[in-house]
Amino acid sequence: MKHKTQLIGIARRQLDRRLAPLRTAEGLTQPPRSWVRAIRDALGMTSTQLAQRLGISQPRVPRLERAERDGSVTLATLRRAAEAMDCTLAYAFIPNKPLEDIVRERAGKLADELLARTHHTMKLENQPLLHSDLKAERERLVAELLSGDPTRLWDTQ
Repeated sequence: MKHKTQLIGIARRQLDRRLAPLRTAEGLTQPPRSWVRAIRDALGMTSTQLAQRLGISQPRVPRLERAERDGSVTLATLRRAAEAMDCTLAYAFIPNKPLEDIVRERAGKLADELLARTHHTMKLENQPLLHSDLKAERERLVAELLSGDPTRLWDTQ
């Protein structure tokens, strides 16, 4: 199990490195009228011309652009439209922060929840934990959670 956990950590760090440039890339948000429309317009291509290249009827092009804008288009359709305009569809999940930070924050949240219950019980028994003890125990719990099976970090919301 330890070996699997290490492999997951290595894979996470490698993916973080690959995605880091995308996290800071500006302009990756969808244009207001859709990527298909933005590229088509920039190429000077009419909806009729794109329809011919796609082998569809012209009225379907505006529906395709609307579906992309609304988020109801399929990746296969976007891929075909991209190819028809000599483009490549790039599809990625871009984490808002490094994956390592997301995992560490999740472990911290779980540790805080565990400590809150323990601390509350001990206060009721008139044995509250000192702030320094809470901090040290939190660090220990986070380290334990991070060194164990990473799937258990996501068992609860």
